[in-house]
Amino acid sequence: MKIIEKLNGSSPIFSFEFFPPKTPKGLTNLFQTISLLEPLQAGYVSVTYGAAGSTRQLTLDLVTKIRQETAIDTMAHFTCVGSTRQGLKTQLDQMARANVHNVLALRGDPPQGESEFKPAEDGLAYASELISFI
Repeated sequence: MKIIEKLNGSSPIFSFEFFPPKTPKGLTNLFQTISLLEPLQAGYVSVTYGAAGSTRQLTLDLVTKIRQETAIDTMAHFTCVGSTRQGLKTQLDQMARANVHNVLALRGDPPQGESEFKPAEDGLAYASELISFI
């Protein structure tokens, strides 16, 4: 189900946000936690996108795995940090092939140590541009 439909419903919903684990043990722990949370019937779960897109593949993998192994609707965070338009298109194509249809489009934060956001060459500068691009 599209999460926007749940958000537009008449009943309040709640969600959980997960960070992609960096180790196999972390993944095991996360799925143990998800199995404990699943009976709470969250409206959805979202999976973050690491600094400068550092976990973009892990985000996609985790959203796909949660969707395949649970009854929980999932949403992938998606930013334009450090990505060209072609890179964004490639990532969107990967999401489409994985049947990931719920995306939280964000500009993203500047990389660590930088005080202001600078788009990649041929990249996007704002979440509104990313939404239009999607």
